[in-house]
Amino acid sequence: MLPLVPVFVLFCCRPVWSAHLEHDQDTSIPEGWTHAGRVASSDRVELTFALRQQNVDKLRGLLESVSDPDSVQYGKFLTLEEVSSLVRPSELTQKAVWGWLRSHGVTDCRTVLTDDFLQCDMTIQAAESLLPGSRFFRYVRGQHALVRSPAPYSVPDDLAQHLDFVGGVHRFPAKLEAVSRAWTNGQRPEAGFHLGVTPIILRSRYNLTASDVGCAENNSQAVAQFLEQFYHPADLAEFMALFAGGFKHMSQVARVVGTQGGGKAGLEASLDVEYIMSTGANISTWVFTNPGRHESQEPFLQWMLLLSNMSSVPWVHTISYGDDEDSLAASYMTRINTEFMKAGVRGISMLFASGDSGAGCRQLSKGSNAFRPSFPASSPYVTTVGGTSFKNPFKVTYEVTDYISGGGFSNVFPMPDYQVNAVNAYLKAVQALPPKTYFNTSGRAYPDIAALSDNYWVVSNRVPIPWVSGTSASTPVVGGMLSLINDKRFLKGLPALGFLNPRLYKLKGQALFDVTEGCHLGCLDEQVEGKGFCAAPAWDPVTGWGTPNYPSLLAALMD
Repeated sequence: MLPLVPVFVLFCCRPVWSAHLEHDQDTSIPEGWTHAGRVASSDRVELTFALRQQNVDKLRGLLESVSDPDSVQYGKFLTLEEVSSLVRPSELTQKAVWGWLRSHGVTDCRTVLTDDFLQCDMTIQAAESLLPGSRFFRYVRGQHALVRSPAPYSVPDDLAQHLDFVGGVHRFPAKLEAVSRAWTNGQRPEAGFHLGVTPIILRSRYNLTASDVGCAENNSQAVAQFLEQFYHPADLAEFMALFAGGFKHMSQVARVVGTQGGGKAGLEASLDVEYIMSTGANISTWVFTNPGRHESQEPFLQWMLLLSNMSSVPWVHTISYGDDEDSLAASYMTRINTEFMKAGVRGISMLFASGDSGAGCRQLSKGSNAFRPSFPASSPYVTTVGGTSFKNPFKVTYEVTDYISGGGFSNVFPMPDYQVNAVNAYLKAVQALPPKTYFNTSGRAYPDIAALSDNYWVVSNRVPIPWVSGTSASTPVVGGMLSLINDKRFLKGLPALGFLNPRLYKLKGQALFDVTEGCHLGCLDEQVEGKGFCAAPAWDPVTGWGTPNYPSLLAALMD
């Protein structure tokens, strides 16, 4: 009998192998966040488990079909229920994940209609038991407090095939805020020149008339805010009274999803709401907002979950949010892309700001740099909006590149078919490209379109603020115009525009003001000397195809 003993011991002590779902996730603590100590084991945390979906390739094919104007499936969007039946995780996946959670005493969980996310409340002790390697600490920035683990987590090897990632463990909310450059360069306007960008100036430049306002009852648009970026209704009303004369508009938001805070309004939130509602005038507008100050979840992820759980949502969403692509796990970004695809097949248009750091810069090693793309700007499944300035900052002139306008090439996602010809034409035609070591010539290139991003007037905390700048301004302006076009389409019985890019690239710049002058920021080194990419005829990675000529764009998108 003795020979049997070692065999029995080996079988009983077989190790439980574990896998890192987000092995490439940056777990460093971002600047500005202060370590505030270990979290007690009895404290609670909410984590989000992204269950592996089915039929993602089929979803991608459906998105291509319903977004391609040459397809017989164009505009034949799916309901949320139909999307759910397509991507819902398998019964095996659901059973495995639920069983794993319950084995650790985790039972307080909520799911979404698509069954591909679970939000679970648990003690820190349970969280660290579920996710070996994790150790949770509290971090503070100003009045904001978050619970995060600076150490990588793992899951049992047999669970890895059923999960994409666990939210609420690592990522911190990205800080992207509009900036006021009020008179900082010492320039003063000359007599007779305008004093900054307002709704009337935008309508003049992009050829919108007083009659270009919404009237379709089934139309709606939305902005999303994160990390306590709130707008104040009084600011919106005052902005409309000051700057939106001469055309019909709304002065109140139709719906707030989330909880509005009682503190000061954020400049970013004020900007987004005021300009989507004055450009997309008289259209019902929603604001998605972060639900709480001590929110330990990921606000951006929370917003994605809301969309996965609401059968009826606005047709156009504009989001001024982004993070460095290299700071996020590839598995996380890939799954977020699937969420964008789910929105696209429902007919929802997703617009993201391209960022305010030009091409960005990342040090690879001593003396070696590369440009730094931003996500979700680099997602192939959203429309990314860059920024421009007037050639003369105090006059309605033609537009040039705003030097802060984000743009470049993804290091993670390949170039989608819809943009290959346009991007390759730019790469072949432009002589003064940055060195090829600075960017990935085969990656998804962005932005796709642009609008003015410099010298805006905003009312925030009852104060009119001049010279507010950022692609967080250009994004709601483009979103508002797309909402107006949706309005006209609905009145003709046509479907929403949905995911715009396949159609936008087939226009080849038709109905847009081409921006051919100016460059944006890059690395401050001897190789590129602070310069990234430069604008050029047709598409370029600074302003995309250019800025909208509204009546022409409307005509081009009305079939």
